[in-house]
Amino acid sequence: MAQLVVFNLAGKVIELLSPLIREEIKLACCLKADLVNLKSTVSIIKDVLLDAEKQAHHRAVVKDWLEKLQDVLHDADDVLDDVATEALQRNVMAGNKMTKEVRIFFSSSNQLAFSLKMGHKIKAIRDRLDVINEEKEDFHFNVGSNEPQVMNRDRESRDTISLVKEDEVIGRENDKNEIIERLFDNNVVDNISIISIVGIGGLGKTTLAQLVYNDENVKKEFDLKLWICISDNLDIKRIVKEVLEQMQEWNHEESIEVMQQKLREKLNGRKCLIVLDDLWNEDYDEWLRLMTLFMGAKTGSRIIVTTRSESVARIIRATSLYPLGVLPKEKAWNLFVKMAFERGQESKYKALVAIGQKIVEYCDGLPLAIRTIGSILYANTSEIRWKSFLDNELPKIGHQESDKILKTLKLSYDHLPSHLKQCFAYCRLFPKDHRINVHTIINLWAAQGFIVLVNQRFEDVGREYFMGLLWRSFFQDVENDYMGNIESCKMHDLMHDLAGLVSGSESAILNSSGENNIEKVRHVSFNLVDSSVQFSIPMLNGRKIHTVLAPNIRGNLGNLTCDLTCDAFISNFKYLRTLGLRNLRLLVVPYSIGKLKHLRYLDLSENHMIKILPNSITKMLNLQTLILRGCGSLRELPRGIKKLVNLRFLDVTGCGIQMTNMPLEIGHLTYLETILPRVVVRMEGSRGQVKKGHCGSYKEKKAESNGGLSQLKLLHNLGGELRIEKLGHGKDEVRECKDANLKDKQHLQHLVLKWVWDDGKSECDDEMLLEGLQPHPNLKALELWYYMGVRIPSWVSSLTNLVHFELFRNYRLQHLPPLNQLPFLKSVTLQHMEALEYIWIDEDSVRNVLGASSSSSSSSSSKTPFFPSLSFLTLFNCPKLKGWWRNSDDDDDDDDDNEPHHLLLPSFPPSLSELYIWGCPNLTSMPLIPPSLKEPCISGCPLLTATRRKQ
Repeated sequence: MAQLVVFNLAGKVIELLSPLIREEIKLACCLKADLVNLKSTVSIIKDVLLDAEKQAHHRAVVKDWLEKLQDVLHDADDVLDDVATEALQRNVMAGNKMTKEVRIFFSSSNQLAFSLKMGHKIKAIRDRLDVINEEKEDFHFNVGSNEPQVMNRDRESRDTISLVKEDEVIGRENDKNEIIERLFDNNVVDNISIISIVGIGGLGKTTLAQLVYNDENVKKEFDLKLWICISDNLDIKRIVKEVLEQMQEWNHEESIEVMQQKLREKLNGRKCLIVLDDLWNEDYDEWLRLMTLFMGAKTGSRIIVTTRSESVARIIRATSLYPLGVLPKEKAWNLFVKMAFERGQESKYKALVAIGQKIVEYCDGLPLAIRTIGSILYANTSEIRWKSFLDNELPKIGHQESDKILKTLKLSYDHLPSHLKQCFAYCRLFPKDHRINVHTIINLWAAQGFIVLVNQRFEDVGREYFMGLLWRSFFQDVENDYMGNIESCKMHDLMHDLAGLVSGSESAILNSSGENNIEKVRHVSFNLVDSSVQFSIPMLNGRKIHTVLAPNIRGNLGNLTCDLTCDAFISNFKYLRTLGLRNLRLLVVPYSIGKLKHLRYLDLSENHMIKILPNSITKMLNLQTLILRGCGSLRELPRGIKKLVNLRFLDVTGCGIQMTNMPLEIGHLTYLETILPRVVVRMEGSRGQVKKGHCGSYKEKKAESNGGLSQLKLLHNLGGELRIEKLGHGKDEVRECKDANLKDKQHLQHLVLKWVWDDGKSECDDEMLLEGLQPHPNLKALELWYYMGVRIPSWVSSLTNLVHFELFRNYRLQHLPPLNQLPFLKSVTLQHMEALEYIWIDEDSVRNVLGASSSSSSSSSSKTPFFPSLSFLTLFNCPKLKGWWRNSDDDDDDDDDNEPHHLLLPSFPPSLSELYIWGCPNLTSMPLIPPSLKEPCISGCPLLTATRRKQ
């Protein structure tokens, strides 16, 4: 039952038409009139589409009408993109020298021919739309309708990662304890015993296995833990590779036989816990092949298998079978309350509670269904709305178990706004259990025109879309980076099935079985189980294809391995917007790739043998995303990269040291939002050079006037990490630092400032330089290396979003600004701070933390936690450091530094999980260490150790 989402497609066509009609786009008069009429017709049709999409669920004739409209709008999208690209090319080439190519392009005959060609295509589209517009009158659609609103949960995005934390999992405590008890059962005589968790989809089998896998007692019991997702296919080679990768022992050049032998050696004599998640295969011989890899493990090793099939559990001879049941009534209600009501608000709405309890009964204790339905109703306090959902929508699901789960989940999809529906459906192109990078999915959505911008960045709006789907449980199992940003997620198998259901014939995952029907498909991806198979991309209907992805292939796509077939591919896929050729062992990128003028997304990552990119890439003026991660042999980026005026995302992480020429044109790319792994500005005398971290430096260009920090002036959208190196060359840099105006770069998240290394004895302007480099308060991480100022500017205290703070070899630094005001600060590292005696000297800050004068040492406020989010603290080689702050007695020469001041000190918060103090021989006192921190690492601090003994 494919779901047609034509409303947003019509909106996209209108959005394309508007700038083409405006006066600044010079087109033939007749063509402009055609565009005006086309916009009018599409706008009239768009007004009834929300109602039409609803009626298509139960009226086949409406569904057929929408399919015809969708085809026409897709064709209109392609033709209008031709016109827009022509206009873009005209603007870019206008600034070039009048080469022969430019003169031909701007010739009147060339422009007239183009206008006539487009005019014929647009007239054909108008004729088809006129027929469709007349047909719509037969259906009596309602004009206008209310789009479902995006209801954001009243939680900060940094809390969303708790979706996979134990305290967010409701009702599985007893199940977890039972599985652990079976793990620790010493009466099992088998060398490796197997515990199989069995249950239908959506019960939370994987979540339960994760709870067990991450339990602290379980971690202590086993020498080695491995997590492997099996999913639909039991591919031994893939499993061996994944296990060796987890053990950091994988070598891609080794044969499968060598890898298997290495795995056996690594497991031999070690007590292992191995989780095989989502096992479907019922071939006992294949299972035995897998088990032979693990047989050398030490007695007492365990394998946990999760599966939907009890027959699978019996075929693998599970020692212990654990049938996972639905949630008990009370736990099911608790989960629904958590998902449907704002925290603690359910008691205010007795009528909603009564309706909600009936809804929960209908969910039959299935956690995934409860989560998705609760998300639909979240923060909606209308009794009419809840009653309507109970009486009118739930009954449509039916009671057959095979359909009920998927239909329940589809209710959540039906309540999505149109823009999120198309984003979710597109995700079916990823294989099941694929870990989806958030940057990747946002860039893919952007390439298809799914993200609508109004003076915003793709990254920001795309992340809003992502969070809207995550909050509704369409994604799960998120992972976050060190700054708390969500960086990846997965889709539950049932959600993946739902995405396949609603996307219908629009998209397809092609495999090596040969059963691939792509007659109507517009988005294709490849999922080859056997990595040795060579598989050719079907050329059928290539002109309609917008997406070609290869997210799960380690080998060759047979018809993309030489220039000739690559050229044929490129010629056939004229309107391609997304091309992902990751890890296909490509030797070269053909020059003809520049003909893909509609391309927005190009992924060439992990093609280790590519040494150079053709300059023709700079002809792809619509390109937004260029991913070159892991292209270890790549020597340089193409010259003329400034022509890629729409480039927003560039990833050159892991490119080889041979990359010696990074063009000094990046400052012209004003839409640029992200460069990975980081942007590096290297100051050289009064000028700097921009390079890409770990990818080599620019060739020196002394005559360039646009080097250094000046390149950052126009990059207002730049986010991610910025590293400025070799600061401290002279007073000219003070002005240059101020001109960079980092305060306006609100999207920067991580700033690293590195001065030229010296012994700290020479005169310097470091404090003035640092004052001029004040970042925006949105900054999340700050590092200062080799800074030789005595103080740090007070602006550090205004960085209220700071998560990570690090100082390294700042030999003259004596004073730090108060950091306790930073509510999200999690990590503080101070290394080689030769002059630092106290962390703070600011009396107001000390007074605020202590809450009383020093004589009130017994007050309860003296033990109030400060640094509320601190989890990681390192003090390394700070030889003069005496304490956290200076007491008034410390000014007295007769004061005994050995006298403990711990009664004056507050406690570190319970969140502190790692504490390292090394090489601080004069340190006598620190804030109290919470009991929850079991093993603080303190060494080379004799006075502090003696003080702790006295305590």
